[in-house]
Amino acid sequence: MDGTQRADIKEGYTVEVVQKHHQRTGELTEGEVQRILTKSPNHPHGIKVKLINGIVGRVKNILKKK
Repeated sequence: MDGTQRADIKEGYTVEVVQKHHQRTGELTEGEVQRILTKSPNHPHGIKVKLINGIVGRVKNILKKK
């Protein structure tokens, strides 16, 4: 499942995000969602989240729901 719809993402979900400086390469980082930063209900490039390890990025894949 992709991460373009805010309703599909909840705190505690395991997701893959792309960080701002990795957008060109598409390198993904896996982690658990601590906080959802995007306020709009959807975003074409992915919903921006903060992971529990402090990394901020846009959700590309939702791996595991809590």
